Amino acid sequence: MRAYRRTTCRLCGSGDIELAIPLTPTPVADDFIPASRLHEIQETFPLDVFLCRACGLVQLIDVLDASSIYVEYLYVTKSSPGLTDHFRAYADGVARRLALAPGSSVVEIGSNDGTLLSFFQALGMRVLGVDPAREIARAATQGGVETRPLCFTSDVARELHRECGAADLIVANNVIANIDDLDDFGEGIRQLLSPGGTFVFESGYLADLVQNLVFDNIYHEHVSYHSVKPLVCFFSRHGMELFDVEHVETKGGSIRGYVQLSGAARPVVPAVAAMIAGEEAQELYEPETYRGLCRRLDRLRNALVDVLAGLRLRGRAIAGYGASHSVTTLDHHFGVGELLSFIVDDNPRKHHLYSPGHHLAVLPSAVLVERRPDYVVILPWRFADPIVNRNHAFMAAGGRFIVPVPETRIL
Repeated sequence: MRAYRRTTCRLCGSGDIELAIPLTPTPVADDFIPASRLHEIQETFPLDVFLCRACGLVQLIDVLDASSIYVEYLYVTKSSPGLTDHFRAYADGVARRLALAPGSSVVEIGSNDGTLLSFFQALGMRVLGVDPAREIARAATQGGVETRPLCFTSDVARELHRECGAADLIVANNVIANIDDLDDFGEGIRQLLSPGGTFVFESGYLADLVQNLVFDNIYHEHVSYHSVKPLVCFFSRHGMELFDVEHVETKGGSIRGYVQLSGAARPVVPAVAAMIAGEEAQELYEPETYRGLCRRLDRLRNALVDVLAGLRLRGRAIAGYGASHSVTTLDHHFGVGELLSFIVDDNPRKHHLYSPGHHLAVLPSAVLVERRPDYVVILPWRFADPIVNRNHAFMAAGGRFIVPVPETRIL
């Protein structure tokens, strides 16, 4: 796999960047492998997080080649608990907020399995997806949501504009965090957007990552961790304007931003300045904030490893629950992979694969009742409640769950 290290901020180009959060190197987060690859030692890559002192962007500077990650991508929207309902409400809310009429043109960047676009389609709009995951794009097209198997670039934007016309709405959810060449991405949005059109994006919010310990959202696909203040400057440089922003609960805390071409009709709402003021009050652009976060993570790691090591010494069997991207970060940084016997997951696409690096078998969650491990660590800890609710039979048989964050709890 190709990788390279940046020496400048991807948002503003400054070389004034410094290490903020040192994390343990990991393999590619979603590189769950088949049994035929178990002889391989999977390569790990640095996962250190840097702060740009010039604009405030928090980012990875070690970048993996995008085609290596996305062309054979496994993740699908429908596998993430609650995301389908979120996108249904998203489509309805955005259509009302922007007064979109039936027949409006909607383009989604990183459209995955077409879940969000299908809701816009049901509202009578013309939809087109752009996503580099070939098989997922093919399945989405077969399911009725036309999807081009491409990485979005300014060249692709110009081609789509020539072929399909300008877009009244461009959406990109959990995408702008994944783009290394943000200048080209911004240019592509500007090229494709109609004069009165809107670019709406959702992305994990840096303020929530820090406050709520959502460090496991840091993995190689996510090269940037966004906040409002740096984005205002970025869009302005590209002839656009962030005119509204909302806080939403997905992905451990996210922002939904609304962007128009500079000079368009909508006024900038007070929420933009209010969120920037909140970021400054939280000292998001100060290195000491991240040193404090690292100290909190060290305490959590030590507490969890002490509990698991003690259980192993007493002969207890321990499994893990979850085979998502975020699990790879937690598994490696907290060092729990060697203390687990296997992992279970609810996504059939992950079953009978093996986890990145530690090569733990991923099995259906039904095996918890069959194999009866004494304890199961809920690795995607933000979904602890629905996971426990789906597995009452395991607990009724005497099994216990361990939640590792924001504190180590045994249920």
